[in-house]
Amino acid sequence: MTVSARRSGVCLLALAAVLSLQPARAQESPTPPVAAPAAAAVEAQAKRPAITSFTLENGLQVVVLPDRRAPVVTQMIWYKVGSADEERGQSGIAHFLEHLMFKGTRNHPAGEFSGAVAAIGGEENAFTSYDYTAYYQQVPVEALERMMGFEADRMENLVLTDEVVLPERNVILEERGMRIDNEPGAQLGEAIDAALFQNSPYGTPVIGWRGEMEKLSRDDAIRFYDKYYTPNNATLLIAGDVDAEAVRGMAERTFGQVKRRAEPGPRLRPQEPAPLAAREVSLSDARVTQPSVQTVYLAPSEMNGKPGEAEALDLLADILGGGTTSRLYRALVVEKGLAAGTGAYYQGTAIDDGQFITYATPRGEATLADVETATEEEVARLLRDGVTAEELEAAKNRVRKALIYLADSQTAMARRYGAALSIGQTIDEVDSWPARIEAVTVDQVNAVAREVLQAKRSVTGRLLPGGLSDEADAKAPAGSPAAAGIPADPNSPPAPVGDTRS
Repeated sequence: MTVSARRSGVCLLALAAVLSLQPARAQESPTPPVAAPAAAAVEAQAKRPAITSFTLENGLQVVVLPDRRAPVVTQMIWYKVGSADEERGQSGIAHFLEHLMFKGTRNHPAGEFSGAVAAIGGEENAFTSYDYTAYYQQVPVEALERMMGFEADRMENLVLTDEVVLPERNVILEERGMRIDNEPGAQLGEAIDAALFQNSPYGTPVIGWRGEMEKLSRDDAIRFYDKYYTPNNATLLIAGDVDAEAVRGMAERTFGQVKRRAEPGPRLRPQEPAPLAAREVSLSDARVTQPSVQTVYLAPSEMNGKPGEAEALDLLADILGGGTTSRLYRALVVEKGLAAGTGAYYQGTAIDDGQFITYATPRGEATLADVETATEEEVARLLRDGVTAEELEAAKNRVRKALIYLADSQTAMARRYGAALSIGQTIDEVDSWPARIEAVTVDQVNAVAREVLQAKRSVTGRLLPGGLSDEADAKAPAGSPAAAGIPADPNSPPAPVGDTRS
């Protein structure tokens, strides 16, 4: 099972690659016309088998994504509930229930479902985020209906006794100890989120605060399960070598038998006030071997932003820090030789606010203060001079390529649609995203950069080796690749903290 700290969803493209883009001052010259690769991408999209969507009588939406390349199918069930929907004081219950869903039901004892997946060489997992919880299996296509039967069964027949719940509570507490309490980077991430989101539930970690996790009970789990794990609060994604009508029949025979048992209601959460002051958090720990700095800006998401803002932020992230041709990489790694790694990315697949992040780690004799200052200078230059039409077209071209690669992964495609539908988007909105990216102008990128990349909207987090409290002293440790001047992979930003079911 995976718990995503921060947002499990980066904007749609980030399921395939981390995008970044930078703003440039308003340009007199227009954006170049759409290049040949765009036409090729549109043609490739048109050749894909049509996506089918229908809704069962109990309210379950079913989406079929045909993929005829191999006799394999991916089933994903997405529940429209995540940690941001938890009652105050019960942080971690969404992730806790994700764990409990792998226990027994009235019809199948614990381990039978997972054993059936393993016996046919399949894969399974689950993940919890702020805005959704999802479960998936990838199996030979002939096993699909059996998997649908298992998944439908645990939607309504989960057995939750103290003998099941209390030992699993210890498991999630141990998980928090391993993945958060023993990981300085994860602890810093929690502190950054808590400082950035002062009122939103996004400031509470997905895995939960330890003191609240320790109090989660069987009654809490049952109440959460009964309210949210109902077919009218879920979306079933089937991707693979399947026929839509065949899937319809299987869905009606399995999920269609599950009764609608609750009405979760609208997802209304506390909203962030307008930010007024830049914030800073630092963590020094003896376990830190590589200092780093990241600045996280409160940004509009795909759902609460104005039309075109999320697309412009995706492209901005690519221009600013999306790889070896980005501004940050060229300036900090190539030209100045200060950083072992640097970049930027945008996390915008969210119901409420999103995030725009820059990050850097020093190399050689450079200090954390050096790379932080250099990053700030590049951001200031971008805001002053703006992005160019050429930069924007190059970023769009990288987006086109990433979408092509995304389509190569059956699971990634299902995740792309599942995440979007779970936050309230439609299939048409997912499908029109490439066209919306193509429509982004230089002026839009520059405008969103000026709006988002303001110090008062940011939290800067610094991770320091033990014994250091001053970033001016933090350098790459002697003997490390960074100290030797070997750049890190520019496409590997600090990974969101997670818990992975093994």
